This record gives sequence, C-alpha cells and structure tokens, in this order.
Amino acid sequence: MLGRFFGRAGAGAAEEPAPKPFSFPEPLPTWPPGGGFARGRISVGGGELELAAATAFEKICALSPSARLQQSCGVTFYRPTALPEGFSVLGHYCQPNSRPLHGHLLVARAGAADSPQPPLCAPRDYELVWAFHASGASRACAGYGRSDAFFWLPVPPEGYRALGFLVTTDAAKPALDDVRCVRADLTDDECEPHGALLRLQLKPQPSSASASPSAPAAQAAAFVVRGLRPLRRGMREKGIGAGTFCCAVDGRTPPREQGGLACLKNVDLDLTAMPTLEQVHAVIKHYGPTLFFHPKEVYLPSSVAWYFKNGAKLFRKGGGAVGEEIDAEGSNLPGGGWNDGEYWMDLPCDVKRRQEVCRGDIESAELYAHVKPAMGGACTDVAMWVFCPFNGPARLKLGMVSMPLGTTGQHVGDWEHFTLRVSNLTGELMAVYYSQHSGGRWVDASALEYAAGNRPAVYSSRNGHASYPYAGVYLQGSAALGVGILNDAARSKLYVDSSVKYRIVSAEYLGDGVVVEPQWLQFMREWGPTVIYKSKTRMEGTTKRLPLRIRGSAENMVSKMPNELSKEEGPTGPKEKNMWEGDERW
Repeated sequence: MLGRFFGRAGAGAAEEPAPKPFSFPEPLPTWPPGGGFARGRISVGGGELELAAATAFEKICALSPSARLQQSCGVTFYRPTALPEGFSVLGHYCQPNSRPLHGHLLVARAGAADSPQPPLCAPRDYELVWAFHASGASRACAGYGRSDAFFWLPVPPEGYRALGFLVTTDAAKPALDDVRCVRADLTDDECEPHGALLRLQLKPQPSSASASPSAPAAQAAAFVVRGLRPLRRGMREKGIGAGTFCCAVDGRTPPREQGGLACLKNVDLDLTAMPTLEQVHAVIKHYGPTLFFHPKEVYLPSSVAWYFKNGAKLFRKGGGAVGEEIDAEGSNLPGGGWNDGEYWMDLPCDVKRRQEVCRGDIESAELYAHVKPAMGGACTDVAMWVFCPFNGPARLKLGMVSMPLGTTGQHVGDWEHFTLRVSNLTGELMAVYYSQHSGGRWVDASALEYAAGNRPAVYSSRNGHASYPYAGVYLQGSAALGVGILNDAARSKLYVDSSVKYRIVSAEYLGDGVVVEPQWLQFMREWGPTVIYKSKTRMEGTTKRLPLRIRGSAENMVSKMPNELSKEEGPTGPKEKNMWEGDERW
C-alpha cells in the first residue's frame, strides 16, 4: 500500500477563485435524428453497462502553489451533481483554475442485459493516499488551500476495479455508497497518467498517532495530480477514459494488485453512438474552424484537384525526368502498398509555372475530413487535413538573433491537419488538436478562441503551416536556450472556412460505400522529392571558427537545432501518417 501521508509546506498562497462554468458562444443545434449520437447514453459490454456524461459540478476544494513555489497553477476538485436517475459516480473530477470549468466526467449504471455478476459494486474500503491541512502548528506554515483535503483511493472487491479518486475535506472515510467500482472484464487496466494538473513539492509532517503504523518516515515528497487515459488509443481501440484523475506521492502509484486505477472498456467496440453521415455534416458545419494564414504568407493552400490540374507530375524510379500528368481525382496514381521509394510527385519543370503552383490557390482550397471513433467509441474525431503545394523557407532563432535560412525548409507537397474531438454522448466539442510539425497539443474547448459562433480559430504558421490555437510567435526547438525555427501565426484576410469548404474523404466506421475515398488518398508514397540542406553543416563549421569564450555556447545552441535543417524527407499523404488510425501525438 502507499501508506498515509500528511503534508504542509511553505508560506501559503491565497486560494484562487473557482473557475466559472464554461458555455459555448452559441447554443448547440438540434442534431439531425437517427442512431445513438448525442442521446446522452452509450452502452458497453454487450449492454451490461450504461454510461452518461456528468457536466454539472460542485466544488470540493482547491489547491494552489505557494507564492514561493510556483511549480504550476492551482487546481480545483469537484464532485458531479444532478446525476441521471440510477447512475453512480466512478471518481471525482479535477481541472486547472487557468480556464473555465468544462468537465466531462462519465458516470455509470447497470444496463438492461442480464449478468450473473453485477457490473458495478461499492468498494470494500478506502486507502488514504495523502492529506493536506489548511494550517499547521503556526500560521507561517499554512497549507496550499483554505480547506483540509483528503485523497481517497477506493479499494475494490475481488474481480472489480476502481476508476478514480475521491476527495473530501473531512478526515472521516467517504461512505461506501459514494462511488462504484466496475467489474474487471468491463475495464481496460492498461491506462496511463497524462498531462500535469498539479505538482507540489512538500515537507510531510512527522507520523502521528492517527497515521498508519506502516507509513514511511517523514521525508521531502512531491504530490502530483494527473489525468488518466487508456494506454492504447486509436479508432480500433476499446479503452474509454472516464475523465477522472490520478495522484501519486514521490511517483509511487498503487500497482494493479493493490487496487491501481483502470479505464472503462467498450468490450465489443459498439459504435452505435457514432454519428450518421448526415450528423457528421451537421457537426462540421457547426464546429468547423476558420483556418487563418499569415498576412505575408506566400505559399497558400489549394485543393488537391487544382494541384493536379495545374502541373503536378508523377515520377517513377528509372522512369525519366519528364513525369506523368495526374488527373484531377488522381485515378492514375498507384494505390495501396507502402512508401517504397518507387514513386513520388513533383512540380512541373518550367520555372514560371513551378512558381505559380508553389503559391497555391486559396479560392480552390478545401479541408479533407477523416471521421473516426475515439476513446472506444465514446467520442468522434474529425481530423481535417489541409494541403499546400509548397512549404516555404524557415527562419532560425539563435538566442537574440533571428535569420533567414535561404532554401532550408522548402519542400514540395505539404500536408497539415487539426482534429476536432466531439462527445458522442452530448454532441459537445470537447477539444481541438493542433498539429505542429512532429508533435502538437490538445486544447480544451473552454480555452479556445472562437472565430465565429462555435467555430474555433486555427492559425497556420507562415511558410511552415503548423497549426496554433492563438496568434503569436512560436519556437520549434529549445525554448529554454532560445534556439529553433520561428513559427509566426497571425490573423489576416487569407483564410479558409472549414465549416463550408470541406470534403469528407473517409469514415470507415460507416461501412463500405457510404463514403468513397478518392484515389489520391490511397497514394502511400511521397508527395514531393527528398531535399538535402546544408544549413546545419555550415553553421557547425562557423561555430568552430568562433573565439573560445563563446564557442561552447554556440555549439550547444547549434546542437539543439531541429533535424529538419539537415534533411527533409518527401512528405507522405494523410493515410500514411500514424495518427490516421492512431491517436494524436501528445
């Protein structure tokens, strides 16, 4: 067992006010009828377990770092209220105070299907993992909040799993009926902590008579609160995150045999709560972001059909230097297989025509939507892909100096994307994923900038086309050293409204023939040739000629420069990316 700890530390900070509840700029629409989408319930485990989303909450307590130890912003812990009849809590909810309250916590009840063993049951006990006291022996040793806070891990009966912690402001254990554990076969025990909700460096109080006799001796400790999600995620995976949190002391989390936390599992991967095709169109029209390009952007997007009709060529290894013309739907492109290096695309050889194609055609541009299940069918992901015929040159930042890199960063055929995650229970937009070169990040719906109505803003960086949630200057590389590629993002009159200019190109879960994938989507090779750059090599040579007193710092900065400054592989199409079937990299 983890043992029981009691902590206080440092000069306390005034408790932050609890975030106000979030509401969308506009009311949600009435979705087209049909299926189980946005009906408020989903069934898992062959109908043995029914899930609903709790979105109304009551504050329990808040924790904030002291003024002296600003490791993170404060957080507030909540219990769900106004539960649907017959539904039970699986754990409490936690979120940072830096954004409005926007919780999405799953609650459960037994379904209509008969089962010899009930899908839910009360825990047999609780384990106290950590306790905060609002004040100590002296006022100079106040805690991290104005209320005591006790963190309880439900101890499930044999054959059941706990899904979340409970938080109280009372030292007495919660009632056993306050939470439910889930039968093990309806859970996914391969789950992982993610994100960083709170981290507090503490000095525990010495063990007292009230502490467990087995509690470790007092020592410096870190108390960490993180989210919880399935380890394996993607459109074919069954794990469902319940929206609960996990906490640990000095990195120690309880192992499975001691009641470690689990996620839910859609055992048969029942996708009846996924939207119909008509509902998908309604979702995109209601939430489709406006994609803004930098006012000085030269390399704008186009439709794939425009790119093909205006001179893109298909090349084959050993096939000569002329290339083959491609029809508007790419029906003559080789499909399937893998990126074997046998084929690639490139721009026309004529210099003038090549320059014209590089600039794209924003009037023809459209977003290409891939609709897929997420979180075991509890959510729908709408990945929206944008195509630019050309990726422009990069600018480098080295400390206080920024400089152009000539042709470095340029390549033909640039695919970027962002992803909308929508709850299949409520029809609400939960978050947007902003893809940024080799990574990206999710931004909760409550923290988004909305361009119009409930349609978020997406800012495309100048030349590189990475996606960002707000206008600004971003650094790809080492922010600590101030070394990396500059990404400028700003609003302008150059934009594409994806709620209008889109095309659904794939939705496998709807079945064969419902959405016909274009032939160009099956092209698994490179949409541009591989480019070798010499910028990094030249800079490495330059640093060796610098005076000794600054050479070490310069070499350290150059070593942190992104690998893209050495070589740019020809970009592959959307279906060749890991996130096509998997989850976003975060």
